[in-house]
Amino acid sequence: MPASVDRLVSRVKQALLAMQRHPWEQGVAAQAFLEAGDDDIVIVMGYEAVVRQLPDGRLGVVGGAETVTDPAANGEPVLHAARLTGDRRLREAAEHQLDWLLGRAPRTRDGILHHLVTKPQVWVDSFYMAPPFLAVAGRPDEAVRQVEGFRRLLWDPKTRLYAHMWDEERGGLVRPDHWGVGNGWAAAGLVRVIAALPEAMVAERQRLIGYLREGIDGCLAHMRPDGLFHDIVDDPSTFVETNLSQMLAYAIYRAVDAGWLPEPYLGPADRMRDAARGQVDRYGLVRGVCGAPHFDRPGTAPEGQAFFILMEAAASKLPAARRNALRRGLAQGASASLPGHRR
Repeated sequence: MPASVDRLVSRVKQALLAMQRHPWEQGVAAQAFLEAGDDDIVIVMGYEAVVRQLPDGRLGVVGGAETVTDPAANGEPVLHAARLTGDRRLREAAEHQLDWLLGRAPRTRDGILHHLVTKPQVWVDSFYMAPPFLAVAGRPDEAVRQVEGFRRLLWDPKTRLYAHMWDEERGGLVRPDHWGVGNGWAAAGLVRVIAALPEAMVAERQRLIGYLREGIDGCLAHMRPDGLFHDIVDDPSTFVETNLSQMLAYAIYRAVDAGWLPEPYLGPADRMRDAARGQVDRYGLVRGVCGAPHFDRPGTAPEGQAFFILMEAAASKLPAARRNALRRGLAQGASASLPGHRR
């Protein structure tokens, strides 16, 4: 990786560490440092998530305790820290978080996890929060079951996009909007679940790869010429947003590297990555992401910082020779256009 990129990533990391974080923000930040190879930071963040663990097992909870699945985003980093340190307290904390998901966490009649304690709702955000941890914690069967349930309630086959919120009491969607970051949570969560499935789960892996490709294609159909998206993916009246581009680029880089997607997907991934890198200011803040604390306008957010780091980490793992060969092929018109992609 060129030194200039290293400095850019370093500024983004520094800004992230300065930010206040809710449980999912702590979790995705720790996961970013994990995938970037910053083990010492992961260990410290893991200990901090345990310091703020609720008696019921939910990790890293700051402020209200209304969230069901968000704390589980800390699960894999805490497990990683436990393996690195050998500290039994970390291992037990991760097991306690797993017990929450498998037992006490509120869920639909069909057993699909709610997103909030206070409302019987399923949110697309949960794709990223719970199933990846379930998979790495030894319950890949439950991870796949949750993915299937989230998809059943939230997937819109006509648009190939996910709606944001479904309500159990109403028996329908309460926010049918195709929120960009929500679709990014789904893509990134699927990548992490697929990567964690055991080799024997061949059929499940292929099915989830199909879901991943469908969701990416649905989003790419709405990518702007500048490599960014609107906050509501298929509503150009909403503000232009940065984080979905980072989330999809991350998912594509990992999927191409693993052989789950064909290499021509790197073209739009590189365009999205270039757009996101152009949004980083002199302080390392990724501007124009769906902004904290209410995520209803462009701003800055820990998750926006974290996905920049995840995107860069995934991009850095692709061999340069492979990328250069692809670029030459695309320049010569050797590769077919991507399904549903607007040029």
